[in-house]
Amino acid sequence: MNLRPWLLASAVLLFAACQTVPLTGRSQLLLLGEGEEVRMGLRSYEDILKKEKISDDPALNAQLQRVGKRIAAATGKNYQWEFKVVENDKAINAFCLPGGKVAVYTGILPLTRDDAGLAAVVGHEVAHAIARHGGERMSQQMLVAGLTAAVVVSASDSRKANMYAGLLGAGAAVGYLLPYSRLQESEADRMGLIYMAKAGYDPHAALALWQRMAEESKRGGKPPEFLSTHPADSTRIRQIQQWLPEAMGYYVPRSEAAPEAASGAEREKAGEPAKDAAKEGAEKPAKRRK
Repeated sequence: MNLRPWLLASAVLLFAACQTVPLTGRSQLLLLGEGEEVRMGLRSYEDILKKEKISDDPALNAQLQRVGKRIAAATGKNYQWEFKVVENDKAINAFCLPGGKVAVYTGILPLTRDDAGLAAVVGHEVAHAIARHGGERMSQQMLVAGLTAAVVVSASDSRKANMYAGLLGAGAAVGYLLPYSRLQESEADRMGLIYMAKAGYDPHAALALWQRMAEESKRGGKPPEFLSTHPADSTRIRQIQQWLPEAMGYYVPRSEAAPEAASGAEREKAGEPAKDAAKEGAEKPAKRRK
């Protein structure tokens, strides 16, 4: 059997499947088309929302919509963006599925504290979707298992559907913790810093958030879902410190009288005292109704 034509065809296919990640320029393998990826993301998102309790707290939803829309605009990606608050105080988690479907769990809000902290979380999760990290992970699995895009997209078996949803980025929400690689997590950190900066949030707020996350991990004995597969805390914080100058190059504080846009770090840079976040209703989620 002459394998040369098959090998040549495979090489051409793999070459055609190579894409470049926005902002970082890293090459990646993507065997799924973006449209297929988005359709799978929407299906998974709808399934997850049926099982989760969606918060009806007006203040929490207003905050997520406010921050989410600014981050979405900063990406320049024309997705059908959606932002939902999931009522689960035990889940320190958030995710963004392909197509811009974002969910933030109430358990992470005490750590985000204000709009800038929430922007760091949303920016990180959105970066995973923009970089198509879920599709990249799925493509790697397809390559190893010899699967085709048609087989993956049409999966009806619930176990396989959950696994694919986990690969796309909703791991903890569907019971499958299928981690991004440390390379992808670091890439999302870097891209997220830039997106929050472009949206008018001081990237230094991200560094403070990850430091709080690290402390939470120490107290709980295990990392929250949001941190479970990230690089070591010290490595991650060092990397963010290294990327801050790059992100600050994109940062222009919002000036359109939007009090929620100004974090304590921003006010200190402007020569104003940083107010206690607990005293600023626009920067912190209001008390949730019982």
